[in-house]
Amino acid sequence: MLIDVAAAGVCGTELHFLDGLLTPGRTPITLGHEVAGVVAEVGEAVEHVQPGDRVAVHYLHACGRCRWCRTGDDHLCDAPLGFLAFGTDGGFAEQVVVPASATVPVPSGLDLAEAAALCCSGTTALHAVDVAGLTSGSSAVVYGTGGVGLALVQMLSEAGARPIAVARNPERLALARELGAETTVNAASEDVAAAIRAATGGAGADVVFELVGTRATGAAALASLAKRGTLVYVGYSFDRVEFDPLSLVVPEQRIVTSVGNRRSELVEALDLAARGRLVTRVTRHPLEDVQQVLDDLRAGRVLGRAVLIP
Repeated sequence: MLIDVAAAGVCGTELHFLDGLLTPGRTPITLGHEVAGVVAEVGEAVEHVQPGDRVAVHYLHACGRCRWCRTGDDHLCDAPLGFLAFGTDGGFAEQVVVPASATVPVPSGLDLAEAAALCCSGTTALHAVDVAGLTSGSSAVVYGTGGVGLALVQMLSEAGARPIAVARNPERLALARELGAETTVNAASEDVAAAIRAATGGAGADVVFELVGTRATGAAALASLAKRGTLVYVGYSFDRVEFDPLSLVVPEQRIVTSVGNRRSELVEALDLAARGRLVTRVTRHPLEDVQQVLDDLRAGRVLGRAVLIP
């Protein structure tokens, strides 16, 4: 299936590729795994999608047959048909080719630029909340307020949790507060663990979503956990994180990880956005400004999600 790209989101994953933390399946390769657009052409066997349809793309094109796909965890597919911008060319282009099974209809009224940004940020947030297994009333820290973090704040509120946002950028913290964070902590000027314990009556947080993945943020996240608290790693870096098993065993704390998202979570994210329950702040930039956008993202100047328009 050929798609005319309407917008492609710019994610921190692009920086990981450029820095060598992640290695693409082949080079050269076109980056851009958050894509929405309009169907231009379909193959003869395609029935459920037609030219002119507005679609978003689930970036891991699952096989639909392996044990993971059969149990609904298609994001862990053993034999993907493609992997947008990881193994096959992505959406920083005017057009992109994907399997029809990887597309999801964009609800009427939802802007395609917003839909593109949700393909990773909103869906990753939904999946992380599911992995955490939190309950209504739980205190939940979002450590890092980029696109995924801001979506997480909203999804935690939707789930009945009490979000606490942590970041170093006052503008991002203000936006997190606007989107539902009950408490914000400025990591540049406050002791993160002490501030979180103060906000939770000394108990610590039931869940901490670690979206940064450095040695320092990992240590602060662990120090912020309550008894039987869960640390959910979503972010990563070149750093290695060390911990003392005894410090986890005594309070029965857990460390779990969350990667990507299921296709069903893209369907859910688009539906939530169409109903106004998941807000994505996007800034639009012409495709030729991709280097400037990447520089802004690296410098922390992007609020919400930047998208490229061909």
